Amino acid sequence: MMITVAGNLRTWPLRRWLTGAAVAALVYVLVAIPTVLIPNTFFSREIPPTWWSYTALGISSLLTGLLVATYVASPIPRTGATNKSGVFASLLTFFAVGCPVCNKMVLLALGSSGAITFFEPVQPVLALLSLGLLLWALLRRISQENACTVPVPA
Repeated sequence: MMITVAGNLRTWPLRRWLTGAAVAALVYVLVAIPTVLIPNTFFSREIPPTWWSYTALGISSLLTGLLVATYVASPIPRTGATNKSGVFASLLTFFAVGCPVCNKMVLLALGSSGAITFFEPVQPVLALLSLGLLLWALLRRISQENACTVPVPA
């Protein structure tokens, strides 16, 4: 399967690579600014980022960019499974790298002590789940690009 994926990536046109790079950069910035992985004056963070947050966000952004690039001039139809898993995985990344007590939804659901006690230890698992879903969706999309369609019997 990996040989097929590498072969398919080698045949990608420049337009796909540029789209993937642009989307990866955009996703990184759109997640890093509200989670304050990129320091800014618009948002604040009560708990400093973990050591793995930058890496998780970087890999997630890269995989999201590549996944979006598979839809540029694609020979395969848009399948709902990979669409939904890619969006869900990107959302998981936001929760995984964000401040546990700065996230309003988590704070409302668990309170500040609950966010630190219960949500913060789960964040690395969310990051791994996000990366796994993105990788699955990307590999599925790329491996299907050269697949032959099976005619439906009448």
